[in-house]
Amino acid sequence: MLELKNVSSGYGAIEALKCVSLRIDQGEIVTLIGANGAGKSTTLRNITGLVPATSGEIVFEGRRLNGLPTHRIVGLGISMAPEGRAIFANLTVAENLEMGAYLQHNHAEKAKELERVFTLFPRLKERRKQQGGTLSGGEQQMLAIGRALMARPRLLLLDEPSLGLAPLLVHTIFMAIDEINKEGVTILLVEQNANAALKHSHRGYVLETGCIVMQGPSQQLASDPRVKEAYLGEK
Repeated sequence: MLELKNVSSGYGAIEALKCVSLRIDQGEIVTLIGANGAGKSTTLRNITGLVPATSGEIVFEGRRLNGLPTHRIVGLGISMAPEGRAIFANLTVAENLEMGAYLQHNHAEKAKELERVFTLFPRLKERRKQQGGTLSGGEQQMLAIGRALMARPRLLLLDEPSLGLAPLLVHTIFMAIDEINKEGVTILLVEQNANAALKHSHRGYVLETGCIVMQGPSQQLASDPRVKEAYLGEK
């Protein structure tokens, strides 16, 4: 479904990614794990066109994404819940969700997606008239994911969805990720919580200083001594 071929990228003189190659097949949850500054978020920003790749190729369903503006990429079927959530604090929950559907002009389909989000996150339905900035961190994360789903993506990019959340809310978010995937949405997950990420994904890639250093089925990575020591806190 998505393939990155030798993608390099950076910010000014800083090279954040160095010849990264990875693939995501339809229906998978693929996780990207690594330390802070490894290049995980940059990878997602490359895919969405927010940060252009300096070399290499990004291909989605056979179409080259390099050089396309972000709104066109969203229109092709990719959306992202960004790190830090980026909620519109002064807009209500319902208005935030409406922003996610800005490319959707069919009102019946928009209403259907809204119900789907409210079924997935009943808390958002309860708070639909509340301003986004007044929500708890967990509720804001639900809203960020819900807003991304309103674009009806076939590929959903999630950047640190459990960051800063209490363990119970982390569990709720990962249960929702599993449910979204069961409904047919392919997911690329960037996550500091490597334990949860590997438990809730099919395959994984390990990114270190802008390079893919390991890849494989998630269970295999979770049992690898190097991954255990570096990312799972086990000796």
